[in-house]
Amino acid sequence: MTKILNLMKLCVGAERPEDLAAWQAQRFGAAPALHVTRMWPKREAELLEGGSIYWVFKGVMLARQRILGLDRVEGGDGILRCGLVLDRDLVRVAAVPRRPFQGWRYLDQADAPPDLPKGREAEASLPPAVAAALAQMGLR
Repeated sequence: MTKILNLMKLCVGAERPEDLAAWQAQRFGAAPALHVTRMWPKREAELLEGGSIYWVFKGVMLARQRILGLDRVEGGDGILRCGLVLDRDLVRVAAVPRRPFQGWRYLDQADAPPDLPKGREAEASLPPAVAAALAQMGLR
């Protein structure tokens, strides 16, 4: 049995999980979301064992989406890219500050933040700067 592996990615263009959810609803309707990335993950089997993409908003990891599959997507330039097929359920997680990085990074399940407790997942997210400050103090 392979271990579960996740991806971590900066969410560019959205300041909060609610912004990402609204954009995906507008773009994909009820269908699974598709996030196209340049590189194909070499550890595909581990990602497809139940892995998620953890989204970083303004320097703070705040949400995740389960990865349902990987599709080959050809760009207008003829270059093949990786399409991450994502569950539309955007799960809020405990805030964890992250430094800027490019592309995506692997994230072991043991290092992934926990989902927010039942009853808190529907709360509006804190502004990223506030969430980062609370996470740095150990308050989530």
